[in-house]
Amino acid sequence: MQLQSMYQEIILDHYRNPHGRGLREPFEAEVHHVNPTCGDEVTLRVHLDGDTLADVSYEGMGCSISQASVSAMYELVIGRSVPEALETGEHFMTLMQSKGDASVAEKLEDELEDAIAFAGVSKYPARIKCALMSWMALKDASARALAATPASATQPTTAAPVTHPTTAAPVTHPTTPTGGDRA
Repeated sequence: MQLQSMYQEIILDHYRNPHGRGLREPFEAEVHHVNPTCGDEVTLRVHLDGDTLADVSYEGMGCSISQASVSAMYELVIGRSVPEALETGEHFMTLMQSKGDASVAEKLEDELEDAIAFAGVSKYPARIKCALMSWMALKDASARALAATPASATQPTTAAPVTHPTTAAPVTHPTTPTGGDRA
């Protein structure tokens, strides 16, 4: 029980003191994801330097699990290549599918750092979507950013950021483990 209490404190700390919060420019992609079962929302922007996540900025609202998860994710992915960040997202997905199996959490502890605190969430199917929402948004935004980046920009550069029309509305996607649109 002491470990679970520590995990709860980590989640509450990320909720109360979110890391990386606030929408920033420049960015190559912006997405808006919603978890309709809980009312969680996140708008997430990705800025790339080549294929490295130079910045991930976000604004959101919702339960402590959804908002703490995006904060913990931010800490894990900044400075990593998109493939490395997405691999970390897959490890987080594995944790969420573990149904509280302590051996899974133990194997992923070094990779997930503070995000390992969400191991207990995996026991509650209704809360898994809350924890995964930001990771699904990151996957979506990263794919869009890579698609918007010219093939010649695969190496880190100091070139001017891509300018986005201010009238473009973000696309809303429900958060599900498999992604996709749903009515």
